[in-house]
Amino acid sequence: MDVFFAFIADLVLGDPYSFPHPVRGMGWMITKTEGIFRKYFKSPIGLKFAGTIMAVAIPGLVYAVTLYLLKLAKYIHPVLYHAVNILLIYTVLSVKNLAQEAGKVYDALKIRDIPLARKNLSCIVGRDTHNLDEKEITRAAVETVAENTVDGILSPLFYVFLGGAPLGMAYKAVNTLDSMVGYKNENYLHFGWASARLDDFANFIPARLAGILIPVVSALLGFDGIQSVKITLRDRYNHTSPNAGFPEAAVAGALKIQLGGPGIYFGKKVEKPTIGDPIIPLNPHHIHDTIKIMYMTAFVMLVAGFLVKFLIGLI
Repeated sequence: MDVFFAFIADLVLGDPYSFPHPVRGMGWMITKTEGIFRKYFKSPIGLKFAGTIMAVAIPGLVYAVTLYLLKLAKYIHPVLYHAVNILLIYTVLSVKNLAQEAGKVYDALKIRDIPLARKNLSCIVGRDTHNLDEKEITRAAVETVAENTVDGILSPLFYVFLGGAPLGMAYKAVNTLDSMVGYKNENYLHFGWASARLDDFANFIPARLAGILIPVVSALLGFDGIQSVKITLRDRYNHTSPNAGFPEAAVAGALKIQLGGPGIYFGKKVEKPTIGDPIIPLNPHHIHDTIKIMYMTAFVMLVAGFLVKFLIGLI
């Protein structure tokens, strides 16, 4: 039941800015480790080797520290163990935070404050937001919520159910590594290669679960579940990521909108295939609809996790 209480805590509390979040510690460790490795490894092969060591060592260390912390808490008192376990699981979930950050973009667009919407969007995407219009801002926000439904919710829940808080925290370390060094630009093409590949591997199953869950959830919420299935099957690989296309295609189909297309990343225009059909023109309310889908998908994943564990216990 610790997962349930952690889920509720995330829905209520989100990620307070003043909270000493473990991800900040992971980020500090990644930055320090990168600085050390770059002093000694300069060649493409050397950078790839160093990046691989970091991609394996940091999640491994996070797993070990989390496991030891829980064992220590259990040794002191069972109540302390559950309290620490709930706290740790709570930190790997991002349901409310994702909704809040995307909601800020939606709220700015509702009052037609495009500069504010661009600013709010820049906090949750990696692309250049300076010259985006309302439609492009909406598209970017919808894509981010859809993709992070996997990265911030389904994957953490999947690994927590599979291996408890230690595996959930290790996944968070993998995801943090990818967000910090997993870029395909000149600086990280070699050093971040292993982190990006490991993140792809870690999200492989959860992303495909999203391609199943989102159409079901969309139908329950009154959106087009059949179209969601159709677009997921057709466009799931219309993305540079092997995983992100699944949730984005499922959402695009459910809302009858088109995602993808060109975007500016690190000052360079990147051409991407489109996902979905433009049956309905993109508008800010689609951000709100995507948040609703995200919330319900998170809940269904939680219930499904408990159900699977229950059925396994009966075998």
